Amino acid sequence: MGRVFADARRWTAEGTRLLLEGVAGLDESGFSAPSGLPGWTRGHLVAHLSSNAEALGNLVHWAATGVETPMYASTEARAAGIAKGGTMSAEALGSWLTTSAETLEKAMDRLTEEQWRHEIVTAQGRTVPATEIPWLRAREVCVHAVDLNRGIGFAELPEDFLTTLVGEITAKRGLTELPDGRLPEVAAWLAGRPHTLADAAALGPWL
Repeated sequence: MGRVFADARRWTAEGTRLLLEGVAGLDESGFSAPSGLPGWTRGHLVAHLSSNAEALGNLVHWAATGVETPMYASTEARAAGIAKGGTMSAEALGSWLTTSAETLEKAMDRLTEEQWRHEIVTAQGRTVPATEIPWLRAREVCVHAVDLNRGIGFAELPEDFLTTLVGEITAKRGLTELPDGRLPEVAAWLAGRPHTLADAAALGPWL
């Protein structure tokens, strides 16, 4: 549990703060407005993030107990959790986001160093140590805070998070060169989000 682990816990806290600030004050019409993700309202996005916190909580339980506990019971169950966002009240969505995030953080706080080293399996089928869980959550809360379309941009995300994100997506996309530009814009481009880079090839969505 070195630098990246400690940083990921910090990035998760910062991304969660941005998310909660982003949804503060939203009413039913605010949650039903489009997010930055095609076909998703803000309500769908918040439901996804809340379901994701609970799903990662399953992996924390796996690490703590050794009892195999997948993130989602099925792809259908995951989709159903997102769909709930279109039917819930503003109060219920805000409460779900806050409670699920707090519950995940407290569960991670209780893991011992030995438990953090236990292997779990992600929704993509990767076998990794539980120390990967904070990074999985940090990516979700930070990038999707931008997707809320509430004035939060990649420039508001921690610089060291962006550096790590750029490195990961660059490797996953198999890129050998990156366009010139500010770090937040390069990160947005790599993630398939709106950016201001000139002459950068269009990339498909990521995350």
